Amino acid sequence: MRLTPDAAGVYVIAPTPFREDGALALDDIPRMVDFFLAREVQGLTVLGMMGEASKLTEAEALQVAHAVLEAVNGQVPVVFGVPSSGFAAMQALAAAVMDAGAAGVMVAPPGTLRGDAAVLRHYAAVAELLGDTPFVLQDYPQGTGVTMAPEVIRRIIDTLPSCAMLKHEDWPGLDKLSWLRAAEAEGMRRVPILTGNGGLFLPDELRRGADGAMTGFAFPEMMRDVIRAHQAGDVERAADVFDAYLPLVRYEQQPGLGLAVRKHVLTERGALSCAAQRRPGARLTRDDLADIAFLLARLQRRLAALG
Repeated sequence: MRLTPDAAGVYVIAPTPFREDGALALDDIPRMVDFFLAREVQGLTVLGMMGEASKLTEAEALQVAHAVLEAVNGQVPVVFGVPSSGFAAMQALAAAVMDAGAAGVMVAPPGTLRGDAAVLRHYAAVAELLGDTPFVLQDYPQGTGVTMAPEVIRRIIDTLPSCAMLKHEDWPGLDKLSWLRAAEAEGMRRVPILTGNGGLFLPDELRRGADGAMTGFAFPEMMRDVIRAHQAGDVERAADVFDAYLPLVRYEQQPGLGLAVRKHVLTERGALSCAAQRRPGARLTRDDLADIAFLLARLQRRLAALG
């Protein structure tokens, strides 16, 4: 189930389950996977930035990877984030997850890169290191500190055949999406573009040419239904569905607090047994919990009205 040029839909970012004491909650992974598959996602992405991958040891990352792949059991493709710096660690984890059945790996640029030439050299080295392993190019300057111009992304796509997907989450980035799709008409190789940022701009990104979303949100069915409506040509319905969820999407996008919100809601919905993050991580206050309860109740009313 390697990544293919027709990949589309929702590749949901899966959180890493922990216990209150910070230990991995591996027995939560089957229930989490079942939760996502029941929402008819097209794929999973594991060990991303919102998956707290930087808080795991190499051995723990492999434990999570094997547990997810076993639970998925080939039903959908699974992409794994690999370390962005340190080629030895990147190569070791990539080889291990691909041998276990992964569809590809996601590679963000390390924050030490400065300038277009450095970015191009880095990804050329990544492609050589990974061989025929398909990789997702993650363009997330808010998190990495590295800005990639559209021309640089085009060069990577055109010169590195193993670049199998772009995860686009520059912000603002709608014009970049339009530029890349226009570049295809000029001969750029087409790759799937899935977007991030918690789905905050999803209807707009779909209208600009995105193929779907590779991001997390406590209601992945929102992204599923928005994409389905868009694919059916009903852009008004796509926008109406999105609008019903927008207050919660926005609340979940708070820097520093967003993952705590997402894990809390996923726990309330039964996807996780515990909302804990491994330290350091934010904790929700009583007022935060009241806000979330208000937004969830409001969401149910709006969905009922939407029909």
